[in-house]
Amino acid sequence: MLSRTADHLYWMARFTERAENLARLLDVTHQMSLVPQSVATENQNWGAILALNSLETAFNDSYDEVNAENVLRFMVSDAGNPTSITSCLRSARENAHAVRGTLTAETWESCNATWIEMRDQSFERILSAGVGEFFDWVKLRSAVTRGVTFGTMLQDEALHFIRLGGLLERGDNTARILDVKYHVLRINGDEGTTDFYQWGALLRSLSAFEVYRKVYRDVITPARVAELLMLRMDMPRSLHACVDGIVRVLKRIANSSSAETARRAGMLHAQLHFARIDDVLAHGLHEYLTDFMDRIYDLGDGIGRDFLVPAT
Repeated sequence: MLSRTADHLYWMARFTERAENLARLLDVTHQMSLVPQSVATENQNWGAILALNSLETAFNDSYDEVNAENVLRFMVSDAGNPTSITSCLRSARENAHAVRGTLTAETWESCNATWIEMRDQSFERILSAGVGEFFDWVKLRSAVTRGVTFGTMLQDEALHFIRLGGLLERGDNTARILDVKYHVLRINGDEGTTDFYQWGALLRSLSAFEVYRKVYRDVITPARVAELLMLRMDMPRSLHACVDGIVRVLKRIANSSSAETARRAGMLHAQLHFARIDDVLAHGLHEYLTDFMDRIYDLGDGIGRDFLVPAT
């Protein structure tokens, strides 16, 4: 496959997944803001989203105050923010358009329809209708596009690069959501003291609430939440499941220069496969997740170098 075609397919998937995961992060923050708390604490939680995505400077250039409405506007519809949901869906559509002949009609139409519908929504309209409803729409449109893609496309290299981009983005964003929310929800370091509503909101943001109930059949605890979202192989959005998928795809698309990238992916997979949550928490969850995000970023660089269009 031409590297330019692979590049467009890979980034189409990444931008679609990024929009969905950003909607999940904003949704759980919005739900948690409904719980009684001080204005300072609420604004701090919104600011954490900016810090997690290294967007403080870009935000401060356009907005005077970190609060719910400003952060939502910046992350949902601000065209000047390249990582806003609007920008991600536009970029996904542009990449899909560039390789329209490689995609099935259903995949292209789903991606294009999502952008057309997004383009017609102003932030004021989204706010008046309810941001929660909008976030559900973003998640649904991502699921529809993913469903028609895997349900209609030939299982060849094109589909492998789409899957690779989606898995890489999903793993990175699961780590980000868990990192930014875990320590906010821990109360005085006491795992026995939890707020059911807020932990439930975090799990629901990653479609994991019912899964948690089925797996653990007990009260929600921080350690088990971390274990589910990091180490459980049977949890689709877990770090372990994402990296396992990345390793499998890299084996299928391997070329003469990708051995080192595959080796690093394998090392990360082995670390997750044999890890125990008690050891992870004892050494520091934040440090573990930060290292994971650094290594996912490194894998992205390796994939770009081995398979995609060289950066100019």
